[in-house]
Amino acid sequence: MSGTTARVRAAGSRSPGSPRPARRGWKITPWLFLAVPLGLLILFTYVPVANMVWYSFTSWDGLDAVKEPVGFQNYVEIFTRPEIFRVFLVSVYYLVGAFLQLVLAMYFATVLSFSTRFRNWFKGIIFFPYLLNGVAIGLVFLFFFRPGGTLDALLALVGVQDGPQWLGDPSLVNVSLAATSVWRYMGLNFVLFLGAIQSIPTELYEAAELDGASSWQKFRFIILPSISQIVGLSLILAVSGALSVFEIPFIMTGGANGSETFVIQTINTAFKFSKVGLASAMAVVLLLLVLLVSWVQRRFFPEEKGDLA
Repeated sequence: MSGTTARVRAAGSRSPGSPRPARRGWKITPWLFLAVPLGLLILFTYVPVANMVWYSFTSWDGLDAVKEPVGFQNYVEIFTRPEIFRVFLVSVYYLVGAFLQLVLAMYFATVLSFSTRFRNWFKGIIFFPYLLNGVAIGLVFLFFFRPGGTLDALLALVGVQDGPQWLGDPSLVNVSLAATSVWRYMGLNFVLFLGAIQSIPTELYEAAELDGASSWQKFRFIILPSISQIVGLSLILAVSGALSVFEIPFIMTGGANGSETFVIQTINTAFKFSKVGLASAMAVVLLLLVLLVSWVQRRFFPEEKGDLA
């Protein structure tokens, strides 16, 4: 009884405003919630990346149990064979298409952020392609660009006969594939820009109107500076996506007629020519290029420290 009485007196002597002592279980609980996602992240991301780096220093063919180390031989081969890096010229088409889609997405996001007739309907139309599966989009546009397909039928309505080989002509195939990518991914950038523009206080627009600012001046001095962080994020996604584009050209052409990208070349090197070590080195080089682009983006679009204040 004496021990119980002492604990009751001690509890009653605590001031109402004093903080309760932290329990050890509350310190462990957040880590228990993070254990499963961290485990999955390590298992399916960091472990494969570590294996890829190790394979890049070997001559493994993907089948042999022995992985013979070859040092930096794979990396030397990558940088001494011009045909490996020549496929990056194909990424220029997707890079131009990515900048075009950023401009279009910003334009539509700016227009539809204000009172526009049927704006919710237009928002759904623009964002809908991003919800579709990439394989389905590739198959649909494969029939769209094929000879005698949908595009040729539309051109025939305006008197254009014997249309070009959209996917068979090396001078047009990458333009057609890049246009498909613009159609698919513009919805993502549109939603990002739309959310950022709608978060701008309306008082800024009202003050600009009182000063007699035009629509272009509102966009240049209010909208564009306010969404600069989102623009930087979209740029890094666009550049990294242009460097690592894969599914649309792989499904529609398989890399034929000069449409082979660096990722398609890496896949063929690993599974068609059984050079997993060289393909792993190519994947590491691509990863380093994406990280370099991310670092450059951080330099030009630094995070504002006052955002979280």
